Amino acid sequence: MLNDFWQAFIGLIVLGGAIFCLIAAIGVLRLPDVLTRMHASSKAGTLGCGLILLSVALFFPGIDVVARAAAAILFLLLTTPVAAHMIGRAIYATGEPLWKGAGVDELKGTKDDPALRLGE
Repeated sequence: MLNDFWQAFIGLIVLGGAIFCLIAAIGVLRLPDVLTRMHASSKAGTLGCGLILLSVALFFPGIDVVARAAAAILFLLLTTPVAAHMIGRAIYATGEPLWKGAGVDELKGTKDDPALRLGE
C-alpha cells in the first residue's frame, strides 16, 4: 500500500487535473468566439485529463492499469491537436466571425485561406 506522502502527491496531481478541467470549462463559457473557446477546451482539457490519468496510473500500479492510462494519455496527446486544428479550419472556412480583439486576419485572401479552397 502507498504511504502518506505518495497518497498526498497523487491527490495533488488529481487536484491539478481537476483545476485544469475547470479552467477549460470556464474558458468554454466565458471566451468571446468559437476559436478561442476551442483553444481553451483542447489545451486545458487535454492537460487536465492527462494529469488525472497519470494519477490513476500512480495509484493503481498494476501493469494493466498503467498500460491503459499511458495509451489513453498518448491517444489524447496525438488526437486532440489534430482534431482542434481541423475543427478550427472548418469553423474559419464557414465564415464564422472572429473576435474583434483577435488582431489582423493574416490568412484571409491568401492561397491557404480555407474559405477560398472550398470552391475548388
